[in-house]
Amino acid sequence: MNRRDSLKALAVGTVSVGTLITACDKKDGAESLAAGKTGVYGRTAEEKLIDEKLMAEKFFSAPEMSTITVLCDIIIPRDEKSGSASDAKVPEFIEFIVKDQPRYKIPLRGGLKWLDVKSLRLFKKSFTDASKEQQIELVEMIAFPEKAAPENAAGVSFFNTMRNLTATGFFTSKEGITDIQYKGNQPNAWDGVPDEVLKQYGLEYDEKTLAECLKAEDRGKIMTWDS
Repeated sequence: MNRRDSLKALAVGTVSVGTLITACDKKDGAESLAAGKTGVYGRTAEEKLIDEKLMAEKFFSAPEMSTITVLCDIIIPRDEKSGSASDAKVPEFIEFIVKDQPRYKIPLRGGLKWLDVKSLRLFKKSFTDASKEQQIELVEMIAFPEKAAPENAAGVSFFNTMRNLTATGFFTSKEGITDIQYKGNQPNAWDGVPDEVLKQYGLEYDEKTLAECLKAEDRGKIMTWDS
């Protein structure tokens, strides 16, 4: 199982269900979750005002946002199926989430600082200035909790949070929903109860049903919706 499939399982399974529910509880619409957009269907006037206030604020600095973008794209890179986390505006989603749920502010800002300090110690460069290979090397030190050294515990906690938020932001975006091929309820054609089943129970469609529900050329097929 590759990284994207693992995160897909994380996002739609039980591991990050708490994060998903919390992140989605007040923000309707898949695309709005990733982009933090307002004015979408289902938002009350009060909620729209709260969204506008949060969108007008800025929490992360430009360097912090750059680090978040690099991390998000390491967690969910672009592949042949869909774009990367940053293509789905996950960094913007995380910026919105920390303002909407302030409990994330200190852990994420502290984690970003930890990442830069660790990178400086290892490579004499900040995380974003390090090479791609160096960035992956550092991430692998904190991406697998059971293998991580005790001195990297703070980094492990930070990366777990980043991974959950990245998966949540991506798989509630248009990009992510397309990636998992979620279709939702769509109009479809139903061929009706098979003739052999009708005959088995001595049943048949009455003329009224046939006349009202079926076109002459589509006799035997009843239009309905998937449920």
